[in-house]
Order: sequence, then structure tokens, then C-alpha cells
Amino acid sequence: MPLLARSIQTPLHIDVRRGAVADLGRILADGRISAGGDVAVVVGPGLGERVVNLIRPTLGSADVYTTTGGTLDAALELSGKLRARRYDAVVGIGGGTTVDTAKYAANRWGLPMISVATSLGNDGIASPVASLIHDGIKGSYGVHIPFGVIVDLDFVENGPERVNRGGIGDVISNISALADWELAREVRGEPVDGLAASLSRMGAEAVLTMPGDMSDDAFVTVLAEALISSGLAMAVCGSSRPSSGGCHEIMHAVDSLFPGTASHGELAGLGALFCTFLRGDERRFAQMADCLARHQLPRVPADVDLDADQFVEAVEFAPRTRPDRYTILEHLAMSPDEIRRKLAEYVEAVADR
Repeated sequence: MPLLARSIQTPLHIDVRRGAVADLGRILADGRISAGGDVAVVVGPGLGERVVNLIRPTLGSADVYTTTGGTLDAALELSGKLRARRYDAVVGIGGGTTVDTAKYAANRWGLPMISVATSLGNDGIASPVASLIHDGIKGSYGVHIPFGVIVDLDFVENGPERVNRGGIGDVISNISALADWELAREVRGEPVDGLAASLSRMGAEAVLTMPGDMSDDAFVTVLAEALISSGLAMAVCGSSRPSSGGCHEIMHAVDSLFPGTASHGELAGLGALFCTFLRGDERRFAQMADCLARHQLPRVPADVDLDADQFVEAVEFAPRTRPDRYTILEHLAMSPDEIRRKLAEYVEAVADR
């Protein structure tokens, strides 16, 4: 009998709204995740007291742990603390580094993990991947997809605006990543997962042309759902392929060569626009350039304080960040001189918009 369907892992609960953190106890109970609230709550250093005051009425038996997040050492330290007693689940509340730290620590002990995003910097809020720094290098570690994904718009509204706007760049970079995936199918016969591609594309298309900005609840809700959809796309196909192509290779290269330059989403959007230019896709280039400009996101290297030589170095280095991935960068295999020439043309094209 032919296989007529497939089973995929998805969160048991997804909730994007205001007041979600204060309602966390009921959400966990309704989602059959924790009836008694015996959970480990992981927060970043800037959220501790505010979060504790909000969750205590409904999660009186929870233990709260503060983590600096972002590194493998911090995740391992947290996993050691989780042995203090038996927990129903681990709840990570904060930005990407806090959530990824909680993901990894929970995965070490096979505990369900609930991602509560207070900012929208990237699609890690719902992905089966934890991005952590080890020995100065950011690596991607496979983890179980979150059992629940919650976005509290009250926290997002009061969060760092630049970080939140970066999520827009990360979402629309999916368009470039999908183009790279199609290129890999044409050139190398790499299979493309249609369901994963569809999940990745839907959110990106919605954010690309939707009016509004981060002050508009309707826009922020669509952005949050697009980031969640992007994370689910990775879970469906078992890799970051539907959301990561040459755009993210450039991002990882900049992170490695010039750490602290800009956020994940800002660099992903910039990398996606450059890769789209390299493909010669004028319609997509115009759409993406206009979207990035509308949301005050970087479009040229100078916008993130990189000079031409630094960006050329990053693009040349980029394929080494994902040796198994075929993108427009591997396809063109440009020399430094060719990259420099393309970069000059690209900067001129962006200036004309």
C-alpha cells in the first residue's frame, strides 16, 4: 500500500496575543503540558522580576532560573540546574538567545520545552534548532521542536525595536533561500520538500507586501506567525534548507569575521537582497529592497558599518560556513575581483530605488 500521508512534529499550542505571559499557567494546563505548574521558567537577565510577578499567580510552584544565554556553556550550566527536581516542562521566556539556551537544556533531559518570545528577531522561536556560541563560533544544534510557542505582544511592543525589525529581514530572506533550493534542484538534483517550501514562502510573502509596521498589532501578529511558520518549515524537512541559503551563509560569515556587526535578521535581509541581485531577479529585488527600506533595515554594507573590502571578504568566506549547501554563491563561484565588481553594481542598483 502506498504511503498516503506523513506524520510531522508540530507544537501542541501556538498563541500570539497580548497578556500571554500572565496567562501562562492556564495555557500550559489547557495544552496538557503541565496541570500543576511544576515547570522550570528560564528568563534573560533583563526580564526576571517582571516575569516572576506576572507568572506567580498562575504558576506558584514554578522555579525561575536566570541565564545570560547565547553560549553552549550557559546551556550546559542550565541543564545541570534542571536536575534540581522533576519538572513537567521547561519554559524559555525572552529573546532568541534565552529561548535557544532553554531549548538545548530541555533537550538534554528530554523535557518538553515551551518557547515564549518577547521579541521577534528571528525564526528560532519555533524551530528545532538552537543557535549557540562555542569557542567563539556560533553553531546550530538540533533539538526537539518546542511543544508550545507563545508570543506576548505586550513584551514585543516594549522590546528593542531594532531587534524586532530584524525579524522582518529574517522572514523575507526565506524568498532568497527558496530560490537557492530551487537552484540546487536544477543543478544538482537536490529534492525540494514542497510542504516545507510552502510554509516558508507563505509567511515571507505576507510580510513582504503587508502594510503597517512594528507599532501595528496586525502587522506584528503576521510577522510572529511568519517566523513560527518558518520554524515549522525546518521541522518538516529536517533541516534549515527552506529558510537558509546564501543569505545566511553571508550572515554567518559576517558573524565569524566581524562579530557584533549587526543582528541575525538585519544581516539575513541584507544577504538576501544581495543574493537576489546576483540572480538577476529584478522583480524580487525591487520588492525586497522596498520592504527593507520601508522598515528601516540595512540594504548595503555601509548600513552595518562594513566597507567594501570587508563585505567582499565575507562573501568569499560565506560558502565555507555551510559546506554541504548549494546556493547562488557556490553556483557563481566568484573571485574577489568579481565580487567587488558585483558589489559596486549592487550598491548602485539599491541607490536607484
